Amino acid sequence: MTGPLFPRILETALSIRDAVPEDMAAVQHIYAHHVLHGTATFEEEPPTVSDMLARQAHVQTSGMPYLVAVQNNDIIGYCYASSYRPRVAYRYTLEDSIYLAEGHSGKGLGKALLTALIERCEQGPWRQIVAVIAGNNNHGSIGLHRSLGFTHVGTQPATGFKFNQWIDVVFMQRALGPGSTTPPKPSQNE
Repeated sequence: MTGPLFPRILETALSIRDAVPEDMAAVQHIYAHHVLHGTATFEEEPPTVSDMLARQAHVQTSGMPYLVAVQNNDIIGYCYASSYRPRVAYRYTLEDSIYLAEGHSGKGLGKALLTALIERCEQGPWRQIVAVIAGNNNHGSIGLHRSLGFTHVGTQPATGFKFNQWIDVVFMQRALGPGSTTPPKPSQNE
């Protein structure tokens, strides 16, 4: 990544690549922090490394991207796309998830990861990507998604309850590739 969008993270080399099983201990560590100390996820017990390995395998064997950001040989963030909903009519819509290691917010890392994820998703058959953001006060995630073309499409008030507080869920969405301007190419199964 180069250019004016990522000036703060370029102080040291950053690479974004496909996740491999050996990355999942670091990914689990990043996610566990968010589970235990934040409201970006509604999970309340951190999943194990084995759980994270199964999740990563499911995403990648389904043909969707699962990416990690590496700086100085450390994994400092990750993101992936997963099926938005299980019904077949949703097969061209994805949901993104992105988590950064503690202390790495506000440096352009989230933008680099989400940009790479969108680029990868646009190489597949998908036409929409949805962000399901916990908390209407999650200005970092909302701003990140807005900066990459996502628009607000709705809010569900008081949908989650964590740390003795009700949490709204914000939905943002953007088109991938041609979006809804043309029908998708039929798959071999259609």
